[in-house]
Amino acid sequence: MWLQVCIFLFLLRQSNCMESYYVNEEEPPGTFVGDIADSLPQQDKSNIVFEMLQGKSKNLFRVTKSGKVYTLQKLDAEALCSYNAECYRTLDVTIKSDGTVKYVREIKIIINDIDDNKPIFPKSEVNLHFSEADGKGMKKPIINAMDKDISIQNSEIKYEINKGDDAPFSLDISKKVDGTSQLKIVLDEQLDRETKNTHMIQVIAKGSRSSEEESILKIKIDVLDFNDNPPVFMQKKYNFSIGNTVRSNMPIAAVSATDADSGMNSKISYRFSSKTLKAAVSHFKLNEESGEIFLNTQISKMKQKSYQLYIEATDGGSPALSSDAIVWVFVTNQENNAPHIEVNFITQSNNTLTISENIPVDSFLAYVKISDNDKGKNGDVHCGVKHDYFYLKDVDENRYTLKLKKEVDRESTTSMSFKITCQDKGSPPLSAEKKFSVHIVDVNDVPPQFTKSSFTFITYENGEKGFPIGFVNVSDPDSGPGGEVSYSLKSETNRNFPFHISNFGFISTTQSLDREQCDIYRFKVLAKDNGTPSLTSTANITVEIVDVNDNAPYFTFPSRNLFNVEFNYYPGSSKEITTLRASDRDSHVNAFLKYEILGGNAKKLFKVNPYTGVLSFAHTVNQNDAGSYDLKLAVKDKGKPVLSATTTLKLKLTIIKSASSSITVFQII
Repeated sequence: MWLQVCIFLFLLRQSNCMESYYVNEEEPPGTFVGDIADSLPQQDKSNIVFEMLQGKSKNLFRVTKSGKVYTLQKLDAEALCSYNAECYRTLDVTIKSDGTVKYVREIKIIINDIDDNKPIFPKSEVNLHFSEADGKGMKKPIINAMDKDISIQNSEIKYEINKGDDAPFSLDISKKVDGTSQLKIVLDEQLDRETKNTHMIQVIAKGSRSSEEESILKIKIDVLDFNDNPPVFMQKKYNFSIGNTVRSNMPIAAVSATDADSGMNSKISYRFSSKTLKAAVSHFKLNEESGEIFLNTQISKMKQKSYQLYIEATDGGSPALSSDAIVWVFVTNQENNAPHIEVNFITQSNNTLTISENIPVDSFLAYVKISDNDKGKNGDVHCGVKHDYFYLKDVDENRYTLKLKKEVDRESTTSMSFKITCQDKGSPPLSAEKKFSVHIVDVNDVPPQFTKSSFTFITYENGEKGFPIGFVNVSDPDSGPGGEVSYSLKSETNRNFPFHISNFGFISTTQSLDREQCDIYRFKVLAKDNGTPSLTSTANITVEIVDVNDNAPYFTFPSRNLFNVEFNYYPGSSKEITTLRASDRDSHVNAFLKYEILGGNAKKLFKVNPYTGVLSFAHTVNQNDAGSYDLKLAVKDKGKPVLSATTTLKLKLTIIKSASSSITVFQII
């Protein structure tokens, strides 16, 4: 009675506090957590029994009767608890004495979070867009990494930025109300899309344990175009001269500008600037898209010797940017004319020169005559050809010959173009040009080319006539007849040559093949083009014939059916009687032969070795074994299907007592 009172008083004292125990997550099942009995006096432990009540933690822990607490499974703090909150579970444990529950004790088990997760970005790569117009300090948010650990210490993430090619960006990190990081990519200096339109950077998230616990987010930054480049004229000042021969539908001049921006920001239109006098504008019109300038009146009505035009080029950006150029148009009289070019080719059709690819270097191609009726420097003309294959040779005043500078190869290029340009020394200088096309005629200078020097084909015997054997591939880069190839077969022995080749290089049989007559064929295929002269090449052909089991074996001994043998047997003589022999015209497994006895051996007196063909006695010969035997013998090959042959051996067996009388007699019937 006194013991029960002591226990009750002890438990009553403990009822005002909840005892706590600690265990790390991810420990294996059966991990010891704590001993509840340790809090009881030593003398009372033997009379107390502990038992855990059913509750939410019944699958996580167990309590022994002696009060020891163990885990039932591996604990995962991230699955059991919330972020940044104490992770624990409570157990209700009864304490019994003499079979009676004296008290229910609440036990708190705190599950310690360990750093078992590394930070991970939800995506491995994201795209951002910055504009050229964005100023320094512009920020763009990106996704942050997540660490599944629930404690603040273990889920802490550090971030770094890897700029790669020194991209002008930095990383801005701030904290959200939930404790996670807000990441932003910050522009450190203004971008220029025309210099670099794409940047690649990386943001690296690192865990608290080591540098190995890291995750990388790849960021592709595209630089969007901003209309920050005005159009740029090829020249700031243009000089053009016009005379009485100018037609109104032909452009007298053209200006050109480029814009380094993209899209609509680089689309250029042209117009006369407000600086251009109305008197000048009335004589000219301008193509807004091409920049070509046309006459808008007759030259006879133009009173001035020169006109100054201000051309403005404007892009399609918003706001639009523009630049201008000055065009001077000089009106010349009839005595200042551009040179006139006359070219007489050896062969010409619609300004097209046709030459053969084997034409020698320095060959004469055309005679060029220049005329300019102006006087003085206005009539002093110089001509030239800027081309890798052609040049002009000065032969007389205003007379040239067009010649070939280096060899041409039609297989490299089939056509080209060139122009002859002539300019006088007037002020301003006037020029003329003529453009021509050159067609290169093929010469049969490349023979047919096999893909390889030898071909090997394998086929079975007994195929039908026309059975395909194989294909040879030939190419010829020449054109026309020089690139058309025909085939023929050349055999050293023309006897019963069983192959044919088509115009497309397909080789087939002209008759059924018999491997027993010939097991391998070697010949040549000749490829011949239709050029002049014709060129040829050859390749070696090997055709291997695979055996088909088309020949049955046949006996060479006994050589006939029926074949008589007389055998005198005496005690102690050899058991071998004779040796069967057979042959097969097939090869390999189709000619592998096996012997057997089909009939006439009712007493089982005889046997034959299936592989050597040796016919012998199967057991000891007795006097009553004497007599005549008609042995039906067979030989079979191992082909598919199996082929065989049979014969009959008539054996007369005589039993004698004297060894000297032993003799075998063969008689053919």
